[in-house]
Amino acid sequence: MNYCREFYNLLIKGSQAYARWDLETSTTILRSRKRMGLLFLMLLPIIIGGIAIAAGDGSGLPSTIGGKSAYMPSHYTNLIFFASIFVGLCAGLITGCIGAGGGFIIAPALMSAGVKGILAVGTDLFHIFAKAIMGSVLHRKLGNISISLAVTFLIGSLTGATLGGMLNRYLYDLNPVLSDAFITSVYVLILGFLSFYALLDYFRARRGELKSNKKASRAEEIPPLGQKLQSITIPPMLTFDEGVTPGGRKISAVFLVLSGLLVGLAAAIMGVGGGFLTFPIFVYGLGVSSMTTVGTDIFQIVFTAGYSSLSQYAFYGFVFYTLAMGMLLGSLIGVQVGSLVTKVVPGIMIRGFFALAVTAGFINRFFALPGKLQSLDYISIPPNVGQILNLVGNTLFFAVIGAFAVWVSWVFFANIKELKSEHSHN
Repeated sequence: MNYCREFYNLLIKGSQAYARWDLETSTTILRSRKRMGLLFLMLLPIIIGGIAIAAGDGSGLPSTIGGKSAYMPSHYTNLIFFASIFVGLCAGLITGCIGAGGGFIIAPALMSAGVKGILAVGTDLFHIFAKAIMGSVLHRKLGNISISLAVTFLIGSLTGATLGGMLNRYLYDLNPVLSDAFITSVYVLILGFLSFYALLDYFRARRGELKSNKKASRAEEIPPLGQKLQSITIPPMLTFDEGVTPGGRKISAVFLVLSGLLVGLAAAIMGVGGGFLTFPIFVYGLGVSSMTTVGTDIFQIVFTAGYSSLSQYAFYGFVFYTLAMGMLLGSLIGVQVGSLVTKVVPGIMIRGFFALAVTAGFINRFFALPGKLQSLDYISIPPNVGQILNLVGNTLFFAVIGAFAVWVSWVFFANIKELKSEHSHN
């Protein structure tokens, strides 16, 4: 139980590191006229397509989002575009306000809206990559990166991303419903784990049982698993953390490649960048310091998301660019508003909203799974039961996420004078 809780805490730290990068990247884009101009150019084909469709009768558009033929911006409707902005806005609000976890709702939200799972994954990865190349804040983190660790890790992560993309495409070609069921099952397992510990920590915090960790102020100690792996000498050995430990620490490149393989596999299957796994694997498993881990985590997210979105999904037509650009636009605004709201909201409330958001995502995918398994004849239930469960899951999910977005917006506008005053003093 303690090991699981420690693993959960490191997962959250990984998500928080990604949230800080997301905020910094979004701020960089919004404050630059050149980058905003680039965003407009990326949106221009979508705007022109929308005008063309609005001028016509809209005939020829598919009844579902994603099929066996084309996936390009021709699959455009005004409703789809504005819905994607809403999804990006909500994800940004969660990321900015909670400081973690916003990316976990994107794929479930898109799948709930009718987007096929493989298309939701590819589009989410492309949205992350588009934000990364527009923000270009990676160079600020390079001082915290061990180049040897990062490059070796990327060998594994890009290999894992290739395998994950191939697996998703194979399952989709075999049966699109099987592909959706597989991606949904992965989300059920991950979000179920996160939901359980997030709720547990929230109620413990409400009872005042969570205390500050005094070890955080001392030099980081290498966890037992990290010590064991670092004692195994399989050439080549890589040296890192010279600034943390005299003489640095050493670990076999084999373990870096295997770790990258796992992260890349998760990133390509789930479409979340894989950054949430890097932190627990590096700190707990490999014994790398938190400072080095944060830099390497951001480094790998950019390259893994870029490689996965392009080589494994975009080249095969599994990126819905209209959705990606809408999510990018919404998230740029959402993450800014959410980060400001944290200044006027108690920390316990933020922790509660994180637990609620992750639980909503878990319920959504959990309720969607029986209908998919029934379609595959893996379980025997009346078809209308699966449809009802799916409807209940979708309703609860969008009700929770929508209510959260409304609440954050209300808090923001209700305290806008205070937030402006604080911002001017800074």
